Amino acid sequence: MSQSTPPAVTTLTASDQATAPAPPAPTTRKTLILILKVIVSVGLLALLISRSDAPRLWAYVRTASLIWLASALGLYLLMVLASAWRWGLLLEAQGVPVPARTLAGSFLVATFFNNFLPSNIGGDVIRIADTARQAGSKTLATTVVLVDRGIGLLGLILLAAVAGSVVNDPSASPVSARLLWAAFGAATLAAAPALLAPAWLIRLLGPLRRLNPEWVGARLDRLAGVLEKFKEAPGALVGCFAGAVLVQAILVGFYAFIAHAIGIAISPWHMAVLVPVSFLVQMLPLSVNGFGLREATFSFYFARLGLPIEAALVISLLGAGLVMLFSLSGAVVYVVRGS
Repeated sequence: MSQSTPPAVTTLTASDQATAPAPPAPTTRKTLILILKVIVSVGLLALLISRSDAPRLWAYVRTASLIWLASALGLYLLMVLASAWRWGLLLEAQGVPVPARTLAGSFLVATFFNNFLPSNIGGDVIRIADTARQAGSKTLATTVVLVDRGIGLLGLILLAAVAGSVVNDPSASPVSARLLWAAFGAATLAAAPALLAPAWLIRLLGPLRRLNPEWVGARLDRLAGVLEKFKEAPGALVGCFAGAVLVQAILVGFYAFIAHAIGIAISPWHMAVLVPVSFLVQMLPLSVNGFGLREATFSFYFARLGLPIEAALVISLLGAGLVMLFSLSGAVVYVVRGS
């Protein structure tokens, strides 16, 4: 019996190493990801527009009521103020009082960065930077923003679940109320340990200390202190959650006003399902700031209701346009406070 030949071991010579392709740099990967997102956004929008009636699209835009669109902008301002108030509740619970005017200005700047950067995390970086000094800790400021984000997500899902139960029309809604309630329950169970049993969460994250015992350990200890303070301030958490539901309701009203501006009659309960679901879809990192995905969600829902796809596209794109227009106020705040 002949002896089996061991598998050959390939080695790279100096010349091979010189010609071997290098792994893509982080900036190259980011560029490629951005290009793919642009392709998805442009592709979806082109597909939806190609399946719509161009004259009807233009008719909706041309006849839109400027008064109702201006009212929608007013609602968006109210949403920003409510969001800043929620954020302030969480900071106060940590013993970090920040003037409401400062928080509102920071939120405006964050809105600008969210809308004019290819991702929606730029705004969070601004909010963290704006409160880290008063908080005396970037970890504290970051945790507050993350808790605010998480509670906001819970409020969004709850509003959609309640509205879905009221609509109770599986043939129309692309997402069943049962699924939305299940998502709300799962999200609540996932978030509860962090706020109700922070010590358990810190123990769960304990193995991370091996990466850098001093640096990671200090931040886990700070995180534990922040979560303990939240545990001792249930009123702030409840208030923030109520504010989250209010914020989402205002955003539903924002899109309902736009629908009214172009003469589309749609139940506010259907809008209260559609708008939160579209926000959830936009969280998927597949497009540039949700463009394309948002319009596809609106179009699909409107088609299920027997409403024109052209109306769905105009409402979604007008909403995005108004938000971008409004967010320019954040650029002004950013320039003024930096001067």
